[in-house]
Amino acid sequence: MKAILGDRSLFPDLSWSVYLNHAAISPPSLPVLQAAAAVSQAYASQGVTAFPVWMESREVLRGKLARLISAQPEDIALTANTTAGVISVANCFPWKRGDGVVVFSGEFPTNVTPWQQAARSFDLRLTSLPLSGFGDGSGVGLARLEDALKGGVALVAVSAVQFQTGLRMPIKAMADLAHRYGAQLFVDGIQAVGAIPVDARDVDYLAVGSHKWLMGIEGCGFLYVHPDRIGALVPRMAGWLSHEDGIGFLFEGAGHLKYDRPIRRRADFLEAGAYNSAGFQALLASVSLLEHIGVTAISAHITAYLDVLEAGLLAQGFTSLRAADPAARSGILSMLPPEGVDLISLAEDINARSIGVTTPDGRLRFSPHWPNSRDEIPVVLAATEAALRSP
Repeated sequence: MKAILGDRSLFPDLSWSVYLNHAAISPPSLPVLQAAAAVSQAYASQGVTAFPVWMESREVLRGKLARLISAQPEDIALTANTTAGVISVANCFPWKRGDGVVVFSGEFPTNVTPWQQAARSFDLRLTSLPLSGFGDGSGVGLARLEDALKGGVALVAVSAVQFQTGLRMPIKAMADLAHRYGAQLFVDGIQAVGAIPVDARDVDYLAVGSHKWLMGIEGCGFLYVHPDRIGALVPRMAGWLSHEDGIGFLFEGAGHLKYDRPIRRRADFLEAGAYNSAGFQALLASVSLLEHIGVTAISAHITAYLDVLEAGLLAQGFTSLRAADPAARSGILSMLPPEGVDLISLAEDINARSIGVTTPDGRLRFSPHWPNSRDEIPVVLAATEAALRSP
């Protein structure tokens, strides 16, 4: 089955007339559903003998994910979700008492809570900076970050794309700045990877979940660790599958059960126990579709869709929160309704007209992906206009 831009034929069960919630949860395509079902069926018929097949398939997935972000397979750990990646680094980072950590107010809690917990556990200094001054051409955001870095910081944590507004952060510039002052950059990439090009080589760590722009299913994701950083991580999150040759004792007869096998010095030491084979096989199917189209083409398709939609919503009296700088835009368009219009009621009315939107933290958010066609836009605008006039 092939993925075609603007064609939702691979989503025959999708009930929404227009689905614009890929920044929340993407509906799984037919190939994704079939891939997950194949794993369950294999275990149903074969039991444990199906395990090696899916273990090999994970390595194929690892390679595809690496290509997607211009990385190497050995630098990828398959995880349960974005949060698992954040928690892993927060707990395995080689902290020293009093180290500084920078986060940003307005971030999704995934990329704040684990750093707060690490600050308590390791006696760190946590600083929260505002997101203002990014994406507006002023340079204020980077200047503020540099001031914080001058005070001594070990790690900066930021999302590649902000979930509220769709602001695309200047990740390379932030990484360069952090490295200049001896700090490292951790990036939550769940609102970016799959929708816009991402080069992980610019950063130190990148965590991603599969159920948004990667269009997999919930319960799996990955973590990228720059090869220069893996050696310093402390394996506090290691488990039985983190050892070199961790499963050999199950197949080699008596006398091979050992607890002193070394922990792998690759990112996959974080793959510590039994994993979500069905979820990873589903992710392999979805990433294969993305790979077929190409993320550059997908990004251009989404941008063109949002350009037209934004203009139509502005004409209806909405206020756009989209960055003025095209380089700071993403797959998300967030709007504020005209003055005096209740946002929650408005969104409920739009959803009732079979247009799927969400309202994260008081914003009306539209997030199309490759299956969305620009032919949908008049339908969306008719629904928003009708909802605005609804008593």
